[in-house]
Amino acid sequence: MTQAERGEAFRALHEGEPFVIPNPWDAGSARVLDSLGFKALATTSGGIAFSAGRLDGGLTLDAMIEATREIVDATDLPVSVDLENGFGAEPRDAANAIARAAEAGAVGGSIEDFDHERGIYERELAVERIAAAVEAARALDFPFTLTARAENIFRGVGDLDETLARLKAFEEAGADVIYAPWIGLEQIPAVREATTKPINVLARTGMSFREATEAGAQRISVGSRLALVALRAFADSAQEIRDKGDFSSLKVKVPVDEWFGD
Repeated sequence: MTQAERGEAFRALHEGEPFVIPNPWDAGSARVLDSLGFKALATTSGGIAFSAGRLDGGLTLDAMIEATREIVDATDLPVSVDLENGFGAEPRDAANAIARAAEAGAVGGSIEDFDHERGIYERELAVERIAAAVEAARALDFPFTLTARAENIFRGVGDLDETLARLKAFEEAGADVIYAPWIGLEQIPAVREATTKPINVLARTGMSFREATEAGAQRISVGSRLALVALRAFADSAQEIRDKGDFSSLKVKVPVDEWFGD
């Protein structure tokens, strides 16, 4: 598929039935998710950072774009990129991150309103950043789906009213999808009532796909959780080997030919 075809396919998913968009962290995990029948992928900044031996937020834009390129090249599925805060606080940084992601083959990307030094951005600046990202996305010659993230609930700052105000402002600035990580099932209807754009919801334990979509979610992502599941299983097996000399956890059947064969 061409990038334009991927962009059209990704845009169409947001106009159809609700769907899960899982989060790979490298080419191999992308290939597995592709083979399992998912329709689109969204990178996880946390998972990519973990695979490089760093914490979430510990990579440069160049490193994130290189990882994005590898994931895009591994699959024909549409790929959206977790671009964190755009790797800079200024609107031009958000715009540059969108342009770089598009150059790497992505057809979507998210920009959030938080960084580890300044915390949650003032709402006016947050909106200016989304507007700049929208302008960069619209300048492309294919459909690029921009997701705007309001991080305040996830970061323990403010309340749902502040989240709704930010999401509505992001919609007015031109965002295609809105996303407030860590909102609960009981809060999704308020977001749905406040906005007209497709809503991405971060999956949580105790939440089912049916419950989230009936509440108003269009897209469900899992963030870094799949990467953490893989790391936990790896560490548990290694600890059994270290502490007990027990290799029984290595007895697994993995269809690598199915996942990685040409």
